This record gives sequence, structure tokens and C-alpha cells, in this order.
Amino acid sequence: MHTRTLPGAHDAGFARALGALRDVHVRPEVRLTEVPAPSRIAPHAVALTGDVLDPADPEAELATGRFVLLYDPSVPDAWDGAWRVVTFARAELEPELATDPMLGSVGWSWLIDALRDRGLGWTAEAGTVTRVVSEGFAGLADRGATVEMEIRASWTPTDEALTEHLRAWGDLLCTIAGIPPLPDGVVPLPGPRR
Repeated sequence: MHTRTLPGAHDAGFARALGALRDVHVRPEVRLTEVPAPSRIAPHAVALTGDVLDPADPEAELATGRFVLLYDPSVPDAWDGAWRVVTFARAELEPELATDPMLGSVGWSWLIDALRDRGLGWTAEAGTVTRVVSEGFAGLADRGATVEMEIRASWTPTDEALTEHLRAWGDLLCTIAGIPPLPDGVVPLPGPRR
């Protein structure tokens, strides 16, 4: 995984977390890829992108996102802890959802449910849920309107189960992709999306 630490900075807790993240198994529909970590937010950081692949067509991506785990032993006030998770998730939705007034609340509840379903503790959560409606014109008019949901969120884990926070984010990606939650160890059957 691509990680970043300040020159001379080393922390055994971050090294253990990094090792655990390298070994984590998420849902089979989620493909994780290492990417360069941000360089100015914290002394230690690791970043992953995730893509949800369609079980019926592994070449098709249903959702995409980014998971960043930050560690700052100085415990920044805004974090309320030494660890911070910063995430992004995006998926295309059905066009009729563009005007649903509850879409933002539902998107945020999917994140909270993913964390709760894994029995995780967190604090200092913050984020946004955005709907993006794109309409084609002129040469793109035949594409019709598309609707995307974007969930940007950050939180401070209050437990040491950092790999479970990554799994919860993977669960969120699957939820916005329209893939129902599954118990660990259960393989989904291919089927129609939403």
C-alpha cells in the first residue's frame, strides 16, 4: 500500500494498522487498490480506492470511492482522537431519485448503518451527501439525464478495529451500488441491479 509518513516519524501503532489493512478481506464485489496517500493532513496516512464490480458483469463498475486512514499522535482537537477516517463514495442511481427529498438523509443513514452493523464506535463524524443530476444537450441529448449520489464523510474511530471501519466503508459502497448487505462468508448470487 502507498503510505506516507513524515521523515523520521515512525509509530508502531500505525505500522500494525497498516499491516492489518494489507491483509483485510472485504466483500468479493469490492476491488481495493492502493493509491498515494495525502501528504499534508497528518504525519501518517494510507489511502485506498474501492470499486464495486457488478456480480453479473465483472467489467462493469457500479460504485467507486476512496478510503483514507490518517494517524496523528498529537490528537488534533477537531478529530477528538489520534485516528481519522476520511471517505468518499459515489454511484449512479435511478433517474427518478433525482427529486427525492429524502435522498440525502437516506445516504447518510446508509453510512451510519454500515458502522453500526459492524459494531463499531466512532465520534466527531462529519460529511455531506450530494446528488448530481447531469443532462445531455446537443450532441449528447440522446443520453438522457443521469443521477449520481456522492457521500463524503469523516469520523474518528473510538476502537482499535480499524480494518472493520474499512469493511464498513466497503459495505456502504455496496449499498449505494444497489447490492444488498450479506453476512460474512456468504457469496452473492448474480442478479439484476436494483
